[in-house]
Amino acid sequence: MAPRSPQWVNTPVLMEALDRYEQQRLPRSMQLWVQAVLELDRPSTAPLRPHC
Repeated sequence: MAPRSPQWVNTPVLMEALDRYEQQRLPRSMQLWVQAVLELDRPSTAPLRPHC
């Protein structure tokens, strides 16, 4: 079966995942999911979104 691309992403879930991704508190599978959703080549040291 071919992998499916997401049709939509729940914003609060994505924002929480981004916070945990930046804090390196995600399991490897979720890190890969964030990288795939955001089309990242590798983990970034820069923030993924501006913090208010």
